Amino acid sequence: MQMRPMWRAVPVAVSAAMVLGGTTLAGAATGQPGQGGTGHSGGIRHVLLISVDGLHQQDLTWYVRNDPHSVLAALAAHGVVYSKAETPFPSDSAPGMTGQVTGGDPRVTGIYYDDTWNHDVFPAGTTTCSGPVPGGEAAYEEAVDKDSNSLDAGQGLAGLPGSILQMTQNPVDVIDPKNLPVDPANCKPIYPNQYLQVNTIFNVARAHGLRTAWSDKHPAYQMFNGPSGTNGPSGTGVQDYFTPEINSQALPVSTYGAGNDWTTDNKATMQYDSYKVQAILNEIDGFDHSGKTRVGVPAIFGMNFQTVSTAQKLPTSDGLTGGYLPGGTVPGPLLVRALNYIDAQVGMMVARIKADGLAGSTAIIISAKHGQSPTNPNDLARVPDSPIISAINAAWKAAHPGAGDLVIFSTDDDGMLL
Repeated sequence: MQMRPMWRAVPVAVSAAMVLGGTTLAGAATGQPGQGGTGHSGGIRHVLLISVDGLHQQDLTWYVRNDPHSVLAALAAHGVVYSKAETPFPSDSAPGMTGQVTGGDPRVTGIYYDDTWNHDVFPAGTTTCSGPVPGGEAAYEEAVDKDSNSLDAGQGLAGLPGSILQMTQNPVDVIDPKNLPVDPANCKPIYPNQYLQVNTIFNVARAHGLRTAWSDKHPAYQMFNGPSGTNGPSGTGVQDYFTPEINSQALPVSTYGAGNDWTTDNKATMQYDSYKVQAILNEIDGFDHSGKTRVGVPAIFGMNFQTVSTAQKLPTSDGLTGGYLPGGTVPGPLLVRALNYIDAQVGMMVARIKADGLAGSTAIIISAKHGQSPTNPNDLARVPDSPIISAINAAWKAAHPGAGDLVIFSTDDDGMLL
């Protein structure tokens, strides 16, 4: 993989559900206007990009049909729905969102997944780069945090989770460089934004003097800053980041149990997502994500929701069955609750935009950087990979005495073996 930042301007391809202009809103891949027209005023000055992680086009269609008076239904009617939009392949959070903010697929951006093996780096923690480059794990998720068990990723805020909006706007502050792969060219850690091979929409906005903000689930999503140029590891794309760690201990422990992160209980995921929603509301009001410093409404800002994603994946939560009903087209009760939650949260954003007089100048893009599949529970087969990998390595060593493991790295989510 090329380590040198390549400042390539690429068109932005949004794998979205809806695009709603002039804040009635914006949308998906056939580019067909809703019943109310596009709503585009021609004077857009702000773009709010929302990823409802896991959302399928069929989910949106089902929800709008079954709740025609919902906010999502109103936005779909006045926006443009791209019903054939697709995510990058492979599809997951890192390549999906990177695709939306760069327009590039993994071959262009270099982001295939958030935890991969790179044959052209030294392992994390390397301080002396000599001899052949051995390759190493390039983990750009919670593994880079100073403290992945803490919601603030190790910043040390008192009073968590209530104080989380005071989290730093620069994720570099809570990334431990010892956890990053090392560039053989200079023997320095490769920060997430330096690993990305192209610029982002945030870089383009900043080049034109526009304000930017973004909220996501790991400090490692600092990668959307784009290649650093002359600004060191911090990058220049996003001015105000809000990146509470989703894989940290869900709080309060008395409610969710010790050792459980925010994705293990759908109610916890909603609580987590609500912190990011508040950050967006603060930014709509013209403040930074903390709500304390007035900085002006960003030209490009947004967040991702995890609530639908966990409602799709959890077998049960809060006494409700997750995923889909048999057949895979009708959401189960937990997923219906999650969709209602999304509708309410987006509704608060729309109401705040209107109250602040920004309705005619704001476009809202509701997207899904990835979808969960398969939707039919009968088509899902969970295959434990540890016994397979152990057997492969044992057979290899038996045939090649003295050899090391054949499989040196594996990723569970996508079943990749390297």
